[in-house]
This record gives sequence, C-alpha cells and structure tokens, in this order.
Amino acid sequence: MCHAFLADTNFYQLLTRIDESIAEEVRAGGCDCGGALHSARYPRKPRGVVRGVLDESYQSRLSFCCAADGCRRRSTPPSVRFLGRKVYLGVIVVLISALHDGLSASRRRRLIKTLGVTVQTLRRWQHWWREQFVQTRCFRSLAGLLMPPIATEHLPGSLLEKLSAKALSERVVQLLILIAPSTTATGLL
Repeated sequence: MCHAFLADTNFYQLLTRIDESIAEEVRAGGCDCGGALHSARYPRKPRGVVRGVLDESYQSRLSFCCAADGCRRRSTPPSVRFLGRKVYLGVIVVLISALHDGLSASRRRRLIKTLGVTVQTLRRWQHWWREQFVQTRCFRSLAGLLMPPIATEHLPGSLLEKLSAKALSERVVQLLILIAPSTTATGLL
C-alpha cells in the first residue's frame, strides 16, 4: 500500500525532529526587539491518524513568546507537522489531496473513511491548494524554481511529482519542508 507510512510512528517522529530543528533556529534568532524567546506552545488535537501512532508531541504546536517587558511578540516557526490552522496533519492534507486525482473511486472512499476525512473537507483542501496556496509567497518562490511550470490544477500532486526522492514518504517529507513557510502568517503574504 503506497500510504503504509501513515501508520509508522518513526515517520511522525521524523516530522517532530524536523519541526524541533526549525523551532530551535527561530528561538536562537531571538525576537526582533532583542529579547529572548520562551516556549508558548499552541494546543492541538490533530485528526486523520490511526490511534496510537502519534506521541504527546503532537498535542501542541511549537511557538514562542518574547520575554522582554512590553514586547511579548509571538513567534511561531514554520511547521512540517501542521498546515497553519488546519486540524488535520499536514501529511494527511498533502497525501489525500494529491491522491484524490489518481485513486479509483473505491480506494478513495476507503482512504477517506479510514482517515475520517469528509468529502466537503477534501473540497476545501483542493480549493486551498488551487486558489489560496498559489497566492502565497511560498508558492511563488517554488514556482519560480521549477521548470516546466507547475500544473496548479493538480496541486499538490504536481509538486510531489517534481521531487527527487523515490519513496512517496520521502517526497511527502520534502514537500512538507518546501511548503513549511506557508504554515505561518508571514509565509502567506
């Protein structure tokens, strides 16, 4: 099965380590005002994953708050685990959206049922990829690097196809890293 990695705890631990690495870079950079950044995680209740696969690190999104008096500016690092405010994990949003075009109707129904994704949610994700994501600074940067141009009507599948890794799980991780800037408010502009 092409998406068997969705039940592999090692896959999710890898995503956590990537997020922690990105967060450490943000924390080391400090606040724009010069203050230190302290942990100020957001609680999360991720959907779309088989029970028992995720550890407690998925119950929060890494974020920081400036310790300087009068500043308290929040700094939320990009994430490969969470796509902004979406309640489903990034890997689920990417994979289901990409596979939607290439799956038979019965396999699509089975995957959607297994992961608890409604048809309406899938339509919202497709709209996000094809209408909103293409307007982000992140997408414009990627589109400028890839030739021939990305087929926006087949996002995110058209991006996954351009990535070099052979295994689907590796291409998904590559894509999540590439689109991580779009998971923060500054990456959306």
